[in-house]
Amino acid sequence: MAETNNSIMLAKNKFAIWALTGPVAVTTVFFNLYILLMSLGNYKKNMRWTPSETIITALSVACGAHQLICYLWMTMDEVDRECHIDRLPYSIMLLVIFSLKFTIMWTTGFLTFYYSTKIVTTPNQCYTRIQETILKHVTLAVFLIPLCGLGTCMPMLVVLHPDNYTMDNQDCGVIIPETTPGKVYEGMYLILADVLPGVLMIKCCISISVHLTIHLRNMKASTNGAHGPKLGTQMRVIRMALSLVAVFLCFVVVDLYVNYQISVHHENAIVLTFFFASIYTSGCAMVLVYGKKTLWKALIRAYNEFLDEYPCLSCLKVPEKKAKPSSPPKINN
Repeated sequence: MAETNNSIMLAKNKFAIWALTGPVAVTTVFFNLYILLMSLGNYKKNMRWTPSETIITALSVACGAHQLICYLWMTMDEVDRECHIDRLPYSIMLLVIFSLKFTIMWTTGFLTFYYSTKIVTTPNQCYTRIQETILKHVTLAVFLIPLCGLGTCMPMLVVLHPDNYTMDNQDCGVIIPETTPGKVYEGMYLILADVLPGVLMIKCCISISVHLTIHLRNMKASTNGAHGPKLGTQMRVIRMALSLVAVFLCFVVVDLYVNYQISVHHENAIVLTFFFASIYTSGCAMVLVYGKKTLWKALIRAYNEFLDEYPCLSCLKVPEKKAKPSSPPKINN
């Protein structure tokens, strides 16, 4: 009786997580589709993308695809509770999800690295040349990252087993590391997909924070403390980069914990990691829209134009212009 009650409770929890993921998924797809369409419009207008636009477009495509496949898997798992569908399609979908997750992590790290190179200057000529070489091949890097993700995840179908090996209320086709090679592989995957891009982003975050501190001190000293320093567009980019790192680190902590519970204790928690992944991709898209001034202004303008159709909602309009700061330094965003 206790096991039956526990199974019913787990089923209700899974359904609740699936239901909560729905609105988050809609938000994720909306913002990432908006970023993609705006980027394509800019490309059609200018016939080229800046390096940041290239990286952001690739990130929006990966986040959108990851969200759609995640929610499709969760829906199939919710509808097909008896696992009548063959396990292989579930396992292949999980492989694609993990591959896209790898792509999202490294593309986010690459974007943070790009902004750190634009904001922070270093006297180390060797490091500067490495940065320049990488940034000259942004498009190639954007294509190589998903290929590396797919290559990293392909061994999953060999060393991991597509079995229903979670404890109660089993999921269909969950890939579980039952053998020692499988556990070693999963540890290596988590290091490659979570830890290493996290280290890169923390390094970039520290560099940006140190640069910001020094810059603010110098600006305040140059004005003799008469008024607070203003960074204009540069501050917007710094906020975006630091926010991306903060959202990333929160997700990585949860993701590592959930994967530990799944692999070591065989707990039924994969839908939970998909839920937090959905929150991460949604938050990431919102940060990107706010950080890119052109995207943010276009979104606010479209939002206000929509409210113009309904005068009773005019109180919800958002001001499109702010007072301009005096002589704000600019940065290519």
